[in-house]
Amino acid sequence: MSASLEVRDLEFSYGEVQVLHGLDLVVEAGEIVCVMGRNGVGKTTFLRNVVGLETLTKGSISLGGKDFTSRPANERAAAGIGYVPQGRQIFPRLTVEENLKVGLEAAGKGSVVPDEVYTIFPILWEMRRRRGGDLSGGQQQQLAISRALVTNPNILVLDEPTEGIQPNIILEIGKIIRKLVTERNIAVLLVEQYVDFVRAVADSFHVMNRGSFVAEGVTDELDDSLVRRHLSV
Repeated sequence: MSASLEVRDLEFSYGEVQVLHGLDLVVEAGEIVCVMGRNGVGKTTFLRNVVGLETLTKGSISLGGKDFTSRPANERAAAGIGYVPQGRQIFPRLTVEENLKVGLEAAGKGSVVPDEVYTIFPILWEMRRRRGGDLSGGQQQQLAISRALVTNPNILVLDEPTEGIQPNIILEIGKIIRKLVTERNIAVLLVEQYVDFVRAVADSFHVMNRGSFVAEGVTDELDDSLVRRHLSV
């Protein structure tokens, strides 16, 4: 499957409460698209719909030109979506290597961790026998990203990858994401509130407010006035 994601007219409701309203978004191969917005506007809910953890009430989702609107999360993972959830959600009692194997098995991709993952994040090779809960926040985020990468995804979806991480690790993660896009020609969709990270990494952005996209453009258009209007607390 080619690396592309297309979301059209996506709507989602919790019971009677509509949370997402008519969202359109396309991420092509070799492109990083960021969804931004204040807390509680629906960003994580949107990603959960994309990866299949929530069921949309209207609209369509296509991966590589194929309709995946009704497909469950495991089929989307097997088809090429790698998901890094907010808060990392690693297994603290499992070792680094066991965490990576869980990612492989969940996507039906066997149980042998590819060496390339340890090449991308060498610290994980050094710590592969340690429990996930013993790692620092930045190391846990590297593990969470690696757990998505072991499946060799075409589309990488990340929810707040810089949350709770020291600045030097944020910089490293940004460089690695850009390198993956360049070398593997994958598509990346991320939710992020750290504006400097978005400016350094993303090609384009969508700003969400109350479940709708209220601004979008190429990253050069993410100026201070737009940030103040839509993103400042």
